[in-house]
Amino acid sequence: MEYSPKQIEQKWQTFWSENKSFEPEDNTKKEKKYILSMFPYPSGRIHMGHVRNYCLGDAFARYFRKADFNVLHPIGWDSFGMPAENAAIKHKLHPKKWTYENIDYMRDELRALGLSFSEEREFATSDELYTKWEQEFIIKMYEAGLLYKKSTTVNWCEPCHTVLANEQVEEGCCWRCNTPVEQKEMPGYYIAITKYAQELLDDLKILEGSWPSQVLTMQENWIGRSEGLEFSLELSKDSRFKLDKQFSTFDVFTTRPDTIYGMSYSALAPEHPIVKYIVENNLLPEEKILAIKAMQKVSERDRATQDKEGLSLEIDVIHPLTGELISVWVANFVLVSYGGGAVMAVPAHDERDFEFAKKYDLPIKQVIVGKDGILENQTEAYTQEGELINSESFTGLKNTKAKKAMIYHFEQNSLGKKQINYKLRDWGVSRQRYWGAPIPFVHCDDCGLVPEKIENLPIALPEDVEITGKGNPLDTHEWRKCACPKCGKEATRETDTLDTFVQSSWYFLRYATNPKLWQKEGISKKDSDYWMNVDQYIGGIEHAILHLLYSRFFTKALNDLGYTDSREPFKKLLTQGMVLKDGAKMSKSKGNVVDPDLIIEKYGADTARLFILFAAPPTKELEWNDSAVEGAFKFIKKFVQRSEYVTSKSIEEFKNIEQSSLNKEEKEARRKVYEALKRADDVFNKTYTFNTLIAGAMEALNALQAQNNELIWAEGYYILTNILEPIIPHTCWELADKLFNRSNFNSKIQVKEEVFELDSITIAVTINGKKRCEVEVAPDTSKDEILALAKESANKWLDGKEIIKEIVVPNKLVNLVIKG
Repeated sequence: MEYSPKQIEQKWQTFWSENKSFEPEDNTKKEKKYILSMFPYPSGRIHMGHVRNYCLGDAFARYFRKADFNVLHPIGWDSFGMPAENAAIKHKLHPKKWTYENIDYMRDELRALGLSFSEEREFATSDELYTKWEQEFIIKMYEAGLLYKKSTTVNWCEPCHTVLANEQVEEGCCWRCNTPVEQKEMPGYYIAITKYAQELLDDLKILEGSWPSQVLTMQENWIGRSEGLEFSLELSKDSRFKLDKQFSTFDVFTTRPDTIYGMSYSALAPEHPIVKYIVENNLLPEEKILAIKAMQKVSERDRATQDKEGLSLEIDVIHPLTGELISVWVANFVLVSYGGGAVMAVPAHDERDFEFAKKYDLPIKQVIVGKDGILENQTEAYTQEGELINSESFTGLKNTKAKKAMIYHFEQNSLGKKQINYKLRDWGVSRQRYWGAPIPFVHCDDCGLVPEKIENLPIALPEDVEITGKGNPLDTHEWRKCACPKCGKEATRETDTLDTFVQSSWYFLRYATNPKLWQKEGISKKDSDYWMNVDQYIGGIEHAILHLLYSRFFTKALNDLGYTDSREPFKKLLTQGMVLKDGAKMSKSKGNVVDPDLIIEKYGADTARLFILFAAPPTKELEWNDSAVEGAFKFIKKFVQRSEYVTSKSIEEFKNIEQSSLNKEEKEARRKVYEALKRADDVFNKTYTFNTLIAGAMEALNALQAQNNELIWAEGYYILTNILEPIIPHTCWELADKLFNRSNFNSKIQVKEEVFELDSITIAVTINGKKRCEVEVAPDTSKDEILALAKESANKWLDGKEIIKEIVVPNKLVNLVIKG
């Protein structure tokens, strides 16, 4: 039988589509598996990262489908966002036209890989029907106090006329037009994810063992729970006058109240209200004002990689316990988003504070001593445990006990209070751009901010717009004009659209709803109760924080709003590594991109699938290798050609093989085949090491070729075709159709333990650790008999030598230690 990938693949892809082979059953009594790969952005072409992601997901889906599970394996398109607007400007196209043409093209590319997606459940997040239900959820969140509007300082790009996320500010400039970014006070919509901070943290424990520990740690750090002391620092009289009596105190938070007597300066974030007031009213010399403004333009992310910088604000605060004057500085390492944007600085016991104090020659006061005692001329911060010194009545306490004692003292004297803080901030979801889901609110002069009526949803985008990159075209469109849903008077629509992370935070719940219900409800609770949670989620490690955190939050919020009983969306998570070429991530700029279409055209989809799953374990980076692709093709070709050894007679009789009647080569071949079968179960349920499964199948094929029993060939192909189907489905469906009438895809094959019973085992004989020979013995041979055989076989190396030690490792080796 010749291997013709184009012919075979077209045949079966047509068959699967016409027969709706991969649609989930409407049978909630059947055990289910929900297999989901993170959906793609319709950029125009698939890349090798897509191929790896979706081949992994497809392998899981096919495996569990064959094991008689009811499998939901959907695909869709994360289709709103800035790239479509950039493309609209570049190509003078409407973003919608560009997006949906890309979807059509990429759909065909993915279909060419033979991926077993449900075709009926496909959707794009820019579909108006999807927007309708998303807007309903947003309104319900607003009514429940989970969404609110507030003004805050944002990164603003004037030429683009839009707010930028911190990640879109590069060295103080807009990532798109390279214009310096301004800090601007603007109203925006925020989702109160911080209300769920503790639950999001606690529920990470549920995911231990099922999610990569690296991802759990990243989420834990992002949420950033810390316990400490919050207290106020009172400005000195002169400082209050300098600030026109607009401020008398500011709050600080510290996780190290035991070091409070070591505070030698305080530092404020560049965006702190006091700093902003000083800048706006020119209360410092011009060079300082300009330096602060420059500092404000740098994103928090970029500041984290910069050297510590700051300058004195020429004001002081009073130490709450000693009454000493403490200078106040502005510093680039202080974040306005954490702890109020102000810190007490203890350089003797904090590395960051120490570095800053050394740079600007600020006092360093040691208040904790370890076993080395008082440190003269400190060269680094002392951050270990010890006893308090220079701390008045607290001197002599262990610093671990002093933390609680200090908090108690502050609370008893109304100086401060114990506080739990999180690094996690509420989620700003407003975007000043056209190609996104409109935020469903109306501004009324009489009624204020009013949510649109549910029956009026969706609030769809107008299509007669021109994208120029200069501001949001919705701001000047007639679409803005509307009637107030509450009083009926003339009003104005909200022109901000939602952050695209909102769309990807609930799409998995939409898939879980039967398409027959899509017009009636966004999420079917009944369907969700059956399909959720996602049993296996697959995607890149780059989504380890925001997408996964927002999805976890959205699931909990929608649970509280009554849409689903699920509270954690993804049961198991597999984060696949990147595909590299020449040691670097594939990118057009590096000129190292491999086009999946060309690989499929030359070798076929099954070769691409086999290579991508065989070249490396899925969690590791994969280095592209042209010769390995050729090797994958040759294996499939050989697998197809060797199927000629399977005869029609052997197909009828192989299920009655007598193990005891087989010779050594036949038994070895059978054992290798069943080892591959056992490995498949382990790979799909535990290890995910598809490379070892494929290697086992290759070993089994080699073992089959070393014997001539037609029944062993038939059984071997029945099993190998079964276990390789999730990886090279077109080839296996063709072989199964020709040889077994596809019956091997209908039920799970039982492992026959008899094939693992060995007639003999080979034991290595080593002398002083160096292998000299081997002996073949029956599995039940005694230790003494093994030693006798080993000595006999190794006699020429033992002649005249004294054996001083004899070691027998069962079923593996004998080591004889000699001297002389």
